[in-house]
Amino acid sequence: MGINIAFWVLAVLAATGALAVVSARSLFRTALGLVLCFLSIAGLFFTLSADFLGIVQVLIYVGAIAVLLIMAIMLTRDVEKGNLPSTLKIPALVSGLAFAGLSVWVMLNTSWQVSSEAPTTPTASTLGNLLFDQGGLVLGVEIAAMLLLAALIGAISAAREK
Repeated sequence: MGINIAFWVLAVLAATGALAVVSARSLFRTALGLVLCFLSIAGLFFTLSADFLGIVQVLIYVGAIAVLLIMAIMLTRDVEKGNLPSTLKIPALVSGLAFAGLSVWVMLNTSWQVSSEAPTTPTASTLGNLLFDQGGLVLGVEIAAMLLLAALIGAISAAREK
């Protein structure tokens, strides 16, 4: 019962974050809404026993992409002006409602096979063994992290005023 409540709370938080992304005037608040949406989706993955996808969601989307977006916003001049008004609000609303209606129709007209049993082994154990066992791929992951850090430091130094 508790997992169902957690699922619905996280689903509402994800929808709230997505609405904040499209409705906020401030770029920084838009990025914070995106972080809320990403974290909520990671929580949804955890409630669905998809541990690896939840961890990847937190590490890559929240830890890398969202931080990169927030840093880019902070380094941008005239960030206080916010988003410019758009003339495409009505077409965006119509296409969003059409997509939502199609999604609801597909969900209601699909026969979903639901398992009542929990997974017998952790879902991330095989991938963990590939990364951290003898001859694993952890060195490649660490090298990629160092390259991303170097690129971030280079972007900050290039954007900094002389």
